[in-house]
Amino acid sequence: MNTIDTNEAKRNLSALVDFSNLINSSLDLKFIINNLILTCFSKFHATRGFVALFDNENILKFTTARGIPEKAQEHFPVLKLQGKTFDESPLKEFCDKYKLCISWQIVSSQGIRGIIFLGERLSGKEYSIEDSDFLCTISNIAATAIENSIIIEKLKSVNRNLDNKVSMLSSLFELSKEFSGILEVSRIGKLLVYSVIGQLLVSNYAVVLCQSTGIEVIEAKLNKKTIQEELEKCAVAKVSKPLYREQIDEEFSSLTALGIELIIPMQIQGKTKGLILLGKRFNGQGFTESDIEFIYAIGSLAIISIENAKLFKETIEKQKMEEDLEIACGIQRSLLPQRIPEMKNFEIAAVNISSKQVGGDYYDLVKFQDNSLLFAIGDVSGKGVPASLLMANLQAFLKSISRQQLELSEATNVLNDLVSENTAMGNFITFFWGVISDENNILTYVNAGHNPPLLIRDGNIIKLEKGGMILGVMKTTSPYVSESIQLVSGDIIVLFTDGVTEAMNKQMDEFTDQHLEEIVAKEIQNKSASVIIQHIRNEVERHADGALQSDDLTLLIIKVK
Repeated sequence: MNTIDTNEAKRNLSALVDFSNLINSSLDLKFIINNLILTCFSKFHATRGFVALFDNENILKFTTARGIPEKAQEHFPVLKLQGKTFDESPLKEFCDKYKLCISWQIVSSQGIRGIIFLGERLSGKEYSIEDSDFLCTISNIAATAIENSIIIEKLKSVNRNLDNKVSMLSSLFELSKEFSGILEVSRIGKLLVYSVIGQLLVSNYAVVLCQSTGIEVIEAKLNKKTIQEELEKCAVAKVSKPLYREQIDEEFSSLTALGIELIIPMQIQGKTKGLILLGKRFNGQGFTESDIEFIYAIGSLAIISIENAKLFKETIEKQKMEEDLEIACGIQRSLLPQRIPEMKNFEIAAVNISSKQVGGDYYDLVKFQDNSLLFAIGDVSGKGVPASLLMANLQAFLKSISRQQLELSEATNVLNDLVSENTAMGNFITFFWGVISDENNILTYVNAGHNPPLLIRDGNIIKLEKGGMILGVMKTTSPYVSESIQLVSGDIIVLFTDGVTEAMNKQMDEFTDQHLEEIVAKEIQNKSASVIIQHIRNEVERHADGALQSDDLTLLIIKVK
């Protein structure tokens, strides 16, 4: 080797050592590539050149270029790494066009990282074998530094993501405590919005609930009325996964016109209960997967809290209603006879059981000064509060009419007219009333469409059916008729509502009128009125066998001593 070659080798070695020391002191990828290009330009006096590296998707991309026009990047062929190789043939046309004379792969222990391309030299000399050797060596040195830089950058990215995850988990933990302590939907909505805005800095937003009654906007920076109108036009309740702008534009174009960039469903057990709609971020960045996970997690916390708040409100309202019903039940109980009037010739017992806290069954006992007793039983159509209100009206009418000393049939005409004037269409009352005299044991009665009471005499049944139509259907056009019967010792009158005969067991079989008639004809002789009532109740309960009853039950027993 001559002196010139020796000196050249020393210069090459010195350049490589300097390059190695320089790039090994840094983990910045851009710094490494720039110095790779500069060293090669300094060594070869190249007119142009660039470095291309494979990205995370293994696509070869421009990184640093000198002497190459920017538009060249538009013509750079798309090359993808397949395993550890790639097809270099598309590069030939590009290299010829931009006069790139030599290239060398940058190969690390992990495989091909990229390629360095150099153009013709200023001296016009061609690249020698020694130049190729130098380019090979410097590429190998650069490859190790590039590999280290990429690994460090990945570690930094992983650490950043881990820090973000920890921060998000910490935020979610704190938010879960905040959400669990709020029982107002409006405050939950505000906390949700502040959490998302604070973390992601979004420009526009809306939080909506998807209910059976429709869409409810609880928070929005957009016009609430506008966003609600637009959402009601869309089948947004069917959204089951995050939707990005392209998907929103495809399915709900009217929402992208309002600036919505992202829709996140709020779900409970896979069912969409609400939506978070977000516009662009102030920093111009898109929404990452971590952002989506964070929003989704906050949305889950929020919608659970909203459902809990609604359940809590419903519970409070239910408790208030139950308290009101308890009061109503007490008032209704006070309308029924508080004690059974004592009669010389009659033994009387009664019971009233509502299927709900308040009901529509009614009975009454009014004793007059002439030692006669007015007794009545009725069944208002329906159940619950409406029926109880109509029953209260009936009781008031009865008390008023009974003081007028009218004939029972005439009094029934007046009673029907009053009930008809004070009931809504479709409401009615089946009603039976009668008067028994303690002086002569005569029964006078009128049946207004009620289950015929049973008069039991010597084991035989007489049904008390005389009267007319049920009360409340229309004003009296055909007068009610009464009937009088001379009662004898041992006679028993059983008055009941259809809660007795229609009581059902778990197989939906009714107790029936026939069963009741069999019991009273064969099993109640020589028993007191109170024992008879208990006997019938026991039979009904035995038949029902624990089945929940849907109708009120009333029994009134009158026995002639």
